[in-house]
Formats: sequence, structure tokens, C-alpha cells
Amino acid sequence: MRIFSSLYIWTMQWARHRRAPWFLGGLSFAESSFFPIPPDVMLAPMSLANPSRAWWFALITTVASVAGGVLGYFIGVFAFDMVAPLLSEGRYYEGYLRAQDWFARWGFWAILLAGFSPIPYKVFTIAAGVASMALIPFVVASLIGRGARFFLVAMLMALGGPRMEALLHRYVDRLGWATVVIVVVAVVLLNG
Repeated sequence: MRIFSSLYIWTMQWARHRRAPWFLGGLSFAESSFFPIPPDVMLAPMSLANPSRAWWFALITTVASVAGGVLGYFIGVFAFDMVAPLLSEGRYYEGYLRAQDWFARWGFWAILLAGFSPIPYKVFTIAAGVASMALIPFVVASLIGRGARFFLVAMLMALGGPRMEALLHRYVDRLGWATVVIVVVAVVLLNG
């Protein structure tokens, strides 16, 4: 089955859309405070499809992500009682508790690492607000962490350029099915 090839072609066509940067900014903003899909899923194909604009896409992603992080911070400050049930019912509560522990230990460095890591950044933005972390260090750490991550993704895709795009297109179905198998095995092992 060539499901992933079709999806890949659609994604690359969509990444070249004239309004794609606006969608990238919106996704980046939303992901930092409430949305579950990371902006890398748009940033990578957009940088691959248009390598000469990869740095611009990384900048859009970084600025919008940090702005969304500030919204998450203020959710933590002013509305945590409203979102606490969503965290405890969803899969983010353990991450939230981990974030609180990291703040107690490392503060600024916790945000910097969370901005770069695959741990959901939104959990840390809300936790930073709940913990009353100073806003300026929060923004600086977010800019460094998120910027490092997004510029690295953009750089890797831009360096790969057309050769990387052709290589991915050739092997995308194998990579997609391998990922599905890994996820299924991980779920079985974690729940078994």
C-alpha cells in the first residue's frame, strides 16, 4: 500500500501554497498553548520544498511559538483552575507534574530544554505561569530553546534540498510503515 507516498505528495504541494507561512504561524502559536500537533510537521516540508526560505520559515515558527508560549504562561497564571481538569483527564498531567519538578530544580534551564526537546512545550508554558516564573527569563529561554530547535529543523531540510526530497519520496512508504510498526509495538509494550 502506497498510502504514505500519496500523503507525502499532498504535503509537499501544500507546503508550496502561497498562504502556507500564515498557516505555519497559526499552528506554531496554537501548539505552544493548547494544540497537540507540533509545528515541525509543517516547517520541515516547507523548508524542504523551498530551501531558500527555510530561515524565514524557522523565524516565523519561533516567533509565533514563543508568542503562543506567552499565552500558555498567562493561562497558567490566570486560568489554571479551568485547564487543570483537562490536564488531569488527558495525557499531559504527568508531563505537567514533571514540568513543576523541573521548575523547582532548574527554572530558566527547564524552559530552555523544554523549548528544544520533544516534550510538549505547552505543558511547560502553563507550568511556568503556575509557578510564577519571571516573564522576561521565560521569554528569553523560550526564544533560545524554540529557536534552536526550529532553525535546526529548517537547516537540515534546506541542506537536503531536492536530493532529500527525492530520497524521502522514494522511501516514504517504507519509513511510514516502519513508524506505524514501532508505535504499535511501543503501545503494546507500554500497556502490556
